[in-house]
Amino acid sequence: MAQTPTPTPVPGPAAASMPIVPTAPTLAASSYLLVDATSGEVLIEHNADEALPPASLTKMMTSYIASLEILRGQIKEEDMVLVSEKAWRKGGSKMFIEVGTQVRVIDLLRGIIIQSGNDASIALAEHIAGSEEAFADLMNAHAQRLGMTQTNFENSTGWPAEGHVSSARDLAILAKAIIRDDPKHYGIYKEKEFLWQGIKQPNRNLMLWRDSTVDGLKTGHTEEAGYCLVASAKRDDMRLISVVMGTSSEASRAAETQKLLTWGFRFFETRTFYETGEVLSQARVWAGQQDAVDVGLSEGLVLTLPKGQLDKLEASIAMNSRIKAPIATGDVLGQVEVRDGDEVVHSAPLVALNDVEQAGIFGRLWDNIRLFFYGLFD
Repeated sequence: MAQTPTPTPVPGPAAASMPIVPTAPTLAASSYLLVDATSGEVLIEHNADEALPPASLTKMMTSYIASLEILRGQIKEEDMVLVSEKAWRKGGSKMFIEVGTQVRVIDLLRGIIIQSGNDASIALAEHIAGSEEAFADLMNAHAQRLGMTQTNFENSTGWPAEGHVSSARDLAILAKAIIRDDPKHYGIYKEKEFLWQGIKQPNRNLMLWRDSTVDGLKTGHTEEAGYCLVASAKRDDMRLISVVMGTSSEASRAAETQKLLTWGFRFFETRTFYETGEVLSQARVWAGQQDAVDVGLSEGLVLTLPKGQLDKLEASIAMNSRIKAPIATGDVLGQVEVRDGDEVVHSAPLVALNDVEQAGIFGRLWDNIRLFFYGLFD
């Protein structure tokens, strides 16, 4: 959903019950986006598909890949990583690991997420892929898998490099994947500080101190990229993800992020009507080895709308009039419609949740006779 226009006043008592959403805030940033993490509804966007230097927001992909490798059992949190000279010499923000020493994977992961350590990023990239260059190939493969169409990574840190770019929309996609795919390691993003070798460094995400509902994600800054921040907050059952790129200062990126989150939570709400794979009904099956099939939604049904509008909605199921075997899981057998009065505001295909094999010849013959008399035979 693009920026919301100022509503037209409606006279009379009906006006009091209508959702009122003021104009979306305009931010002092080159690109920004606010999206509901569950429904995927975009509430605000500006230049969201522009390919821009992401600076240390890059490290979200580095930490994401590392957490996936842990989940797959390819590496372990307690594995020791040898620090190369390349990792040790890298400038910019540091975890302050020493060349030739060995550091645990989990400590490097904290060094990447909390301290934004370039040295930690390179060390972990080399441990996973053998070299930072090979790790960049892995990053791009995951970006493609996730549908990040405006992204190309040249390194694991976000160090300025020609062709190293991403977009606000792509970074929101990545943030959602981090939150969804590994809730355990996502918890590191809300840790406010990390002590390593006697050096205590604070998390650069100022939102962790300003808004108790914010639990991640990552900051970034280079001269070319400006000050950037990807943040996520959860209030009640609603989670929003904001991306702000190209602001003028640390304070500015936090203030602009707060504008997005405040507006989104204050004027919108999210409701889950049906879960993915939930059995909503059973459909009558003709000429099958079973006479019924479970039906539901392959992707669930979650809507984000202005506050007050969801209470007016009603969901209904419309099944196809004649359903014959064979049926494969995922076959479309009807439709779910969400209505506001007579207006359909959302629809989704109703699919089979299991297979139904075709009946034998006598079963098919008998059902075809019955269909003929019901006027459904073709």
